[in-house]
Amino acid sequence: MTKKLIFFGALLVVLNMAFAQQTGHVDYKKEITERPYPKWFKDAKLGIFIHWGLYSVPAYGSKESYGEWFLRGLQVNDTLRTNFMKKTYGQNFTYKDFAPLFKAELFNPDEWADLFKKAGAKYIMLVSKHHDGFALWPSKYNRNWNSVDVGPKRDIVGELTKSIRKADLKMGLYYSLSEWNHPLHRWYTDPHDSIGNYVDNYMIPQFKELIGTYKPKLIFADGEWFNSAKQWHAAELIHWYYNLVGDDAIVNNRWGSGLDVGFLTPEYSAGIKVTNRPWTEVRGIGRSFGLNRNEDLEAYGTSRELIQRFIQTVANGGGMILNVGPKADGQIPLIQQERLLQLGAWLAINGDAIYGAEAYTIKEEEKEVQKERIDKNINFNWVRNSPMKGIKEDAFNIEWHGFIDVPESGNYTFEIKADDEAVVFIDGKQVINQNYTASGSQSEVMGANTSSSTKGDIKLKSGQVYPINIKYREKKQNASIALSWSSKKIEKQVIPPTSFFLDKNKTKHGIKGVYSSLKTYLCYTQNNNKLYAISFEWPEDQLVLNIPDPGKNAVVTMLGLDKPLSWTYENNTMIINTSSVKYSELPSHDAWTFQIDKN
Repeated sequence: MTKKLIFFGALLVVLNMAFAQQTGHVDYKKEITERPYPKWFKDAKLGIFIHWGLYSVPAYGSKESYGEWFLRGLQVNDTLRTNFMKKTYGQNFTYKDFAPLFKAELFNPDEWADLFKKAGAKYIMLVSKHHDGFALWPSKYNRNWNSVDVGPKRDIVGELTKSIRKADLKMGLYYSLSEWNHPLHRWYTDPHDSIGNYVDNYMIPQFKELIGTYKPKLIFADGEWFNSAKQWHAAELIHWYYNLVGDDAIVNNRWGSGLDVGFLTPEYSAGIKVTNRPWTEVRGIGRSFGLNRNEDLEAYGTSRELIQRFIQTVANGGGMILNVGPKADGQIPLIQQERLLQLGAWLAINGDAIYGAEAYTIKEEEKEVQKERIDKNINFNWVRNSPMKGIKEDAFNIEWHGFIDVPESGNYTFEIKADDEAVVFIDGKQVINQNYTASGSQSEVMGANTSSSTKGDIKLKSGQVYPINIKYREKKQNASIALSWSSKKIEKQVIPPTSFFLDKNKTKHGIKGVYSSLKTYLCYTQNNNKLYAISFEWPEDQLVLNIPDPGKNAVVTMLGLDKPLSWTYENNTMIINTSSVKYSELPSHDAWTFQIDKN
């Protein structure tokens, strides 16, 4: 075939593709939704997220907030962030002034890659551009607003991509489809449907610049929730990406309404139970993704809590993308490094039950737990976190009992604002009921806040102490509750701690809360024809498993301990004898994996 014929043949293919796109003959949506998910992702289980950018300079927010949302806090005049900004950086300092302070002088991509590999991760997800629009690569669409033109003067995406691939890990990129402050469309400020010019002339060209240059194996899109996939041209972009990178490529599910594709991404949740589609729990080691220096130490939890949460995701058919939030200088905080290494040490022993594992017919065993606490008043915003250690992030209940005293007699309007359900009784009478039912639905749109308020009136006398009972039920994602009151002489306010008492005689302020949820204590996985039971509580003498009889020739061992354990099967339960295991022999102290080989 002559060169001229080859040229015209290639030209004909291009023209046909262009014509097909213009006439709608290419069904992008059908092609990308029917495409199989790569096996490597299903087997990987653990990825590392990295939120790092200008927001890492202030690294500040409320204790339950996301540090990377610092700019948005300024835009809505969040008092905490605004005052911190003025006090720390000066009255005339703006968000753009953080760019020269983002120096990344300690950023060593090889050290990062080594740490992530020791943690047991199989892929990495770097935030290439968050909602503030600052790019970590030399984007020609963000002149003087990227990490090469200003700040570090380095191609962060390029350097880390090279190191991650050298470490034989897969590289992924997070990309925010929207931006809070772009002149073509200001997300959250301009009308949602006015996004067309922004998408066509900025977002799509920049997306193709980023992905075409670095060719990541994963794309994590975000910031999509006010628009449809059609408005984002999501199907076409994903189709283009898949053709560019090949069979190993995978995307997440955040591409706008109307397109159900990609791995699922529950965020700071108690996880989901899905086995027919890849999913991964997305969370930080602390409460935030971007570093938040205002967090308490308790927010980071323990290695045991992290490991057990990760195990639950795998047992339920998913995995985890665990986030680190480096400092502005490029150093990953030492406590985050420690947690990663602790997780990696556990995986080095128990990896056979995790990597490539599939969900068993029985996923986990749970028991109900209750914890009591004296609270000052009812004014909480847990966002997507647990209200206290030992209670799950989702599907928990709280019941408060106490007494209330009003400052003066009269008619009081009580108002409760809660996400999700609440009911209030005063002196045995129901005053407020906000959707407190046995069941209900919950929006799963990222960024949605479903809290609402309900009011109720009641006449109360000063000097008379009334019993008060509040019940609260959290379903999924955001969690908050606040109880306020108002009267003719009192403007609406959260009921102050001085009005709550533990007893009728008013000897001590406070209100008693009983927090309850289910707690997982045992998980199952299966891999290579072996069943794994992972216990979160050390069985002193025996481990009882409610599983079918594995057969008389089954061999039981504990990963990390090179000796078989005796067992019996009776009354539809398998009983593994653990009395022979000495404390000094335990391979770890966070969770223990028992391998059942049916031979």
